[in-house]
Amino acid sequence: MHENIAFFDFDGTITRSDTMLKLAAYHKGTAGYYSGVLQIFPSLGAMKLGILSTSKGKEKFLTHFFGGLPEVSFAQLCSKFTKEVLPLQIRPDAMATIQKHQANNDKVVVVSASAENWVGPWCIENGLSYECSRLEINDGIITGKLKGNNCNGPEKATRILQRYDLTKYNRIYCYGDTKADNEMLQLATDPFYRYFKQ
Repeated sequence: MHENIAFFDFDGTITRSDTMLKLAAYHKGTAGYYSGVLQIFPSLGAMKLGILSTSKGKEKFLTHFFGGLPEVSFAQLCSKFTKEVLPLQIRPDAMATIQKHQANNDKVVVVSASAENWVGPWCIENGLSYECSRLEINDGIITGKLKGNNCNGPEKATRILQRYDLTKYNRIYCYGDTKADNEMLQLATDPFYRYFKQ
């Protein structure tokens, strides 16, 4: 029985950068990545200005870079990315904190807006549970659309409360680095904001 539970945001908290962007660059190469970003720049700009929702902007990005890929090919891409690129993006102090929680027998959960396709394998490899965004698959093809809600902002807290009875834990640790983690941080007895950036 775990007496404590620790929730970690992934991108920017555990990692040094946004892993969705890194995966797109890994898939398309540097030139292909920047070319693609230029093509969808109006949508990204509208998202930054609040004209387009974060979820819709994200879907524009996912559709451009990964839409049309067979699910099997995408899984292989994510597996290679997890092994070859992701380890270089992990913050050593974040990993040390995760391992400290594990040594204390705390339940550790990654809660991320990034998709489970590439966050999940890393979490499984490191003995962590996870709640992430999910991608729509139609007839074995990645569409670029999200399946359900983007696991961001209030959705992070919603997912946590749906899956975990927090009254069972003595202490609830939460680690985040942006305002999109605010609702999750509000669930904590011990909130840590930009803890690994100080």
